[in-house]
Amino acid sequence: MTATTWNSTRPWRGIMVATALPLHDDLSVDHEVYAEHVRWLIDNGCDGVVPNGSLGEYQTLTDEERARVVRTAVEAAGDGARVMPGVAAYGSAEARRWAEQAGEAGCGSVLLLPPNAYRADEQAVIAHYAEAAKAGVPVVAYNNPIDTKVDLTPRLLAQLHQDGSIVAVKEFTGDVRRAYEIAELAPELDLLIGADDVLLELAVAGAVGWIAGYPNAFPATCAELYHAAVAGDLATALPLYKSLHSLLRWDSKTEFVQSIKLSMDIVGRRGGPTRPPRFPLTGEIEAGVRDATEKAVADGHR
Repeated sequence: MTATTWNSTRPWRGIMVATALPLHDDLSVDHEVYAEHVRWLIDNGCDGVVPNGSLGEYQTLTDEERARVVRTAVEAAGDGARVMPGVAAYGSAEARRWAEQAGEAGCGSVLLLPPNAYRADEQAVIAHYAEAAKAGVPVVAYNNPIDTKVDLTPRLLAQLHQDGSIVAVKEFTGDVRRAYEIAELAPELDLLIGADDVLLELAVAGAVGWIAGYPNAFPATCAELYHAAVAGDLATALPLYKSLHSLLRWDSKTEFVQSIKLSMDIVGRRGGPTRPPRFPLTGEIEAGVRDATEKAVADGHR
């Protein structure tokens, strides 16, 4: 078994899909369709799912909805180790409670943003991850300073790993240079691809997993791309990557939730609406997503 393959001892590796959350037209959660979506992703080559991330609109969910989404994912996946819930919260105690809930549900790991209600300093970040780690579930850090304004630098990530607070990092900055510095400072810390449009670059740089967005619409092709990329099979990976890149880059844009849901609708899945304050795409943005998705379909991606 290669280091880039999912396994129950390191269940954050491989392709973990940050799942979009299907909603009914009245904006209530469609748990039945969500369960079917989780099964479909795994049946089409993905290793597991990440519910309650930003793509899953966790900020708009009630506590009851958020907990039920996790239980639905675990039941649908058939193995809780394949589920990595997002446990982001404004308070460290709340993040720990969500991590404990994930552990009680049988999840194999959790994904945690740094404190993001304010620009937390390093001391606060270290304390935040240490508190969540007390739940006893492996913690994957999520570095997205573009949105959180808190940067988990390679040096800080190495400290968090040395403290035993994190096992991996979802790296979203797009700065591929960080991959090499992380490997130098914390060689045992697993690097996970955090943005679809730098997949190939981070795979070549040593990533052992992908917390992915666009497999929500094209799981089989994305699985083929990931496995070729981490194997260093550029003859297979590069043409696929170039063909998909106009689509993958929507994962890094402000409208990524609506974009991925629209792509799901176009390919015959249930993306559906988003909850406010997100509204449906219109104009040039909608046209751009639609064109990129239809091109991917025409190119035979699935």
